[in-house]
Amino acid sequence: METKAILKQAPLFRGLDDEAFEALSSSMGELVLDRGAVLFHEGDTGNQLYVVVDGKLKLGRHGATGRENLLAVLGPGQMFGELSLFDPGPRSTTATAVTKCVLRVLENADLAPWLAGRPEVAKGLLGQLAGRLRKANDVVSDLVFSDVPGRVAKALLDLAARFGERTHNGLVVHHELTQEELAQLVGASRETVNKALADFAARGWLRLEPRSVTILDLERMNRRAR
Repeated sequence: METKAILKQAPLFRGLDDEAFEALSSSMGELVLDRGAVLFHEGDTGNQLYVVVDGKLKLGRHGATGRENLLAVLGPGQMFGELSLFDPGPRSTTATAVTKCVLRVLENADLAPWLAGRPEVAKGLLGQLAGRLRKANDVVSDLVFSDVPGRVAKALLDLAARFGERTHNGLVVHHELTQEELAQLVGASRETVNKALADFAARGWLRLEPRSVTILDLERMNRRAR
């Protein structure tokens, strides 16, 4: 998919006509991150918004014990850093490239005139913030009401919806996460998550592969995620 089509998936651009899209997107810079590179750390100052054009990037926070909790894994068309546009305080997460990433970057100063003169831009950003709040509420609810296997199934289905590729062998999900990162994403220990994955594999629901899974029984995975 070409860069223009990917950018148009981001909430920032969804309500813009072609002329406005070209004007706003032309003010964005480009940044390339190697796998494992940190874009910014939790607590850093910053006032840029980013859109992922290629690759995968993770957003995480560290607890008092140093353990990391993954809040999101982002792919092409998704954006982050929008909080700094409204509240230029310290970054609330650490952003790290899971794979080699290509990002487009928008400075606060370049976006400010658009927020004043284009209500659809502000509406897109508010939609992004509302979606992030809804996601946070879902995560809290899952931690309270769902067991670890259910959270693992839900996380894999979420990754499948964005990164899955349907083949004659099943739904292949190249999530690119280590077992530890997958555990951080569902808020559980690696041992507990590995046990859940092994159980799913033994039941024939999925096949485990390095940094990926192939979902073989989508219906049963959906049931387990509820």
